[in-house]
Amino acid sequence: MSTWTTSSLGYPRLGENREWKKALESFWKKNITHEEWKAEMKRLRLESLAKQKQRGIDWIPVNDFTYYDQMLDMSVMFNIVPERFGTFSDEIPDSAYFAMARGSEHAQASEMTKWFNTNYHYIVPEMEHAVPRLTKNIPLEAYRQAKQELGIEGKPVIIGPITYLKLAKGYDESSFAELLDTLLPLYAQVLKELKEEGVQWIQIDEPSLVASFPEKEIAHLEKAYRFFAQEVPGISIMLQTYFEGIDHYQEITSLPVAGIGLDFVHGWKKNINSLNAHGFPEDKILGAGIIDGRNIWKSDGIKKSVDIQTLQNAVPGDRIWIQPSCSLQHVPVTVKNEAKLDPVLKGALSFADEKLDEIKDLREALADGNTALLQKSSDAVGALADSEWRTRARASEKENIPSSRKASFSERRGVQQEKWQLPLFPTTTIGSFPQTKEVRVARQNVKKGTISQAEYDEFINQKIKEWVDIQEDIGLDVYVHGEFERNDMVEFFGEKLAGFAFTTNGWVQSYGSRCVKPPVIYGDVEWTEPMTVKESEYAQSLTTKPMKGMLTGPVTILQWSFVRDDMEEREVTNQIAAALSKEVEALEKAGIEMIQVDEPAIREGLPLKHSEHEHYLNWAVRAFRLATSNVKNTTQIHTHMCYSEFQDMIESIRAMDADVISIETSRSHGELIEAFETAVYDKGIGLGVYDIHSPRIPDTDEMLQMIDRALQVLPPSLFWINPDCGLKTRDIPETVDALKNMTEAARLVRKRWAQEVN
Repeated sequence: MSTWTTSSLGYPRLGENREWKKALESFWKKNITHEEWKAEMKRLRLESLAKQKQRGIDWIPVNDFTYYDQMLDMSVMFNIVPERFGTFSDEIPDSAYFAMARGSEHAQASEMTKWFNTNYHYIVPEMEHAVPRLTKNIPLEAYRQAKQELGIEGKPVIIGPITYLKLAKGYDESSFAELLDTLLPLYAQVLKELKEEGVQWIQIDEPSLVASFPEKEIAHLEKAYRFFAQEVPGISIMLQTYFEGIDHYQEITSLPVAGIGLDFVHGWKKNINSLNAHGFPEDKILGAGIIDGRNIWKSDGIKKSVDIQTLQNAVPGDRIWIQPSCSLQHVPVTVKNEAKLDPVLKGALSFADEKLDEIKDLREALADGNTALLQKSSDAVGALADSEWRTRARASEKENIPSSRKASFSERRGVQQEKWQLPLFPTTTIGSFPQTKEVRVARQNVKKGTISQAEYDEFINQKIKEWVDIQEDIGLDVYVHGEFERNDMVEFFGEKLAGFAFTTNGWVQSYGSRCVKPPVIYGDVEWTEPMTVKESEYAQSLTTKPMKGMLTGPVTILQWSFVRDDMEEREVTNQIAAALSKEVEALEKAGIEMIQVDEPAIREGLPLKHSEHEHYLNWAVRAFRLATSNVKNTTQIHTHMCYSEFQDMIESIRAMDADVISIETSRSHGELIEAFETAVYDKGIGLGVYDIHSPRIPDTDEMLQMIDRALQVLPPSLFWINPDCGLKTRDIPETVDALKNMTEAARLVRKRWAQEVN
């Protein structure tokens, strides 16, 4: 019998065919009842657990399944519910849960931001005025269901108190210790009830430990886990980290827990060096995150077995759990349905189910010495490495592409003002307009061949004209064509660039029910022909108002794709930037001289260690400039960023040298504006004046308050007025009504400033 143990840290909740998303949205639209929705959620949860059991995983996570977001689940469990959503003496109803996530008619949604350096978004807890209490033991319910329904001795997963508080808002740093004291007894009660139920292992996730964790906060960490050991003696906690290597290795491995989970993929160098230098406690289990939980490439099994043998120099095999580097929620469910991919490429891919198979194969090979299964994976990885896609060795960027504009912003601003003649506080949108069922069906029909490409092009032109007319009626100053021809802001470009492949069902969750299907960058990226000129040129022909060309930036295309793992990300990004520079040039030649190159993901690529920030930002900014600098001084370059904390990278945003940048602020309640009180921003800027991810329609007064707050720190001559993000997911009536309110707010603020000038 093998002494090796396997574990998983989390599993995708979407279902193989996005059943989770479909059920959730049907429930929101009242197409199914609350009971029907709950039944479908239970079915999907049990199906996911059963698949892990079938693969022989020893420690299967429970409570990793959520109705929306795991951080939101923790907030609801501990009654961290902002007052605007109501007060509750018992359990928190689903209506309040979803109102916190999405907003309601009377309450603005809670802030949403990136989960560390991933493309997943979590709902930010609001600690202000919070009165924490345990509303119900959600992990206990998940454990009981798995055991009763499937006979699984599950491993409940909980986000740890340090990470939960560090990711929360609404308190001063000086209050951290007090809030921790409030939460620890509630955590202990959850742990105590789990132990009394017979739970053998509990996974407590503390990914904050892999970021630049201040030494002064070690005391909080030690206090929390000493408290758990004292209040719930004998509890077996696996303290789980992921996404990077840990600092303060000796302090963390000395905590009174039964196991420590470390990332030996993205944190291999740091963690293995610490392991070799300091050893590993003899009374603890090492959770060895050896299979990449964030990318979709198959591991070379032979090399992974060598890595595990390296770990055995410090920890015997019977105290090592073989597991993914992080939760598998960041990858699609299974490769088995990807019938359209090239066999060599498909053979080198591994999604969630296949990664669990890799873990099983490693255990079996290590147990009996039979490396045949591992050799099969090594051969598949080698076949891709030896393919023409990976061996052409083409230069990663063209030397003749400029990386800076011909003139400074102050010089460009004058000639652009003369050219465009825009009013004070110009209004625009971020790019996309509602993609209705009619639009989606037309896209499906052209793919199926039930309508011709010419018929589809005519349909797209009709939608463009319809929305040009709507923009005219609303009274916007700068138009967009609406992006009706685009399925996704990254996938669309990947389909037109060399070096990309596309899955049929490779969906992952971005936020809530919003799913994305990231392209796969498997080879060198090249521009082959114009990608956006046809639609932009047609849209511009319909109006005398400026029409923005819309592109996705090189860093965002990288971050929102599954990226080849044989080349540095910087090199891949430069390839993408070189390709986009040709598209920018093509747009300009076609008369499109306002061009927006969106980089909503530039911050999520920021390394978790502060010491690595400068290097990343330097090449990320340079990639943007490579893509956008080959234009005339009169051509106005816009960019857009959303749902991230930019306070610590204002200088890098300025260095991008875009003429206009739009940034989300509405969900963060204008907190980003505070960054401009200490850092002067001297280029055009639009701070989003309403949240497009919520179905509520803010009134003009609400938008005016946001505008007035921004104008306390930003010059009116550089200020633009726009929504937070693209309007693709919104309904037509709410989009039109919100934009009318926005243009009315712009009219009122113009009138007020004109009176002040006079």
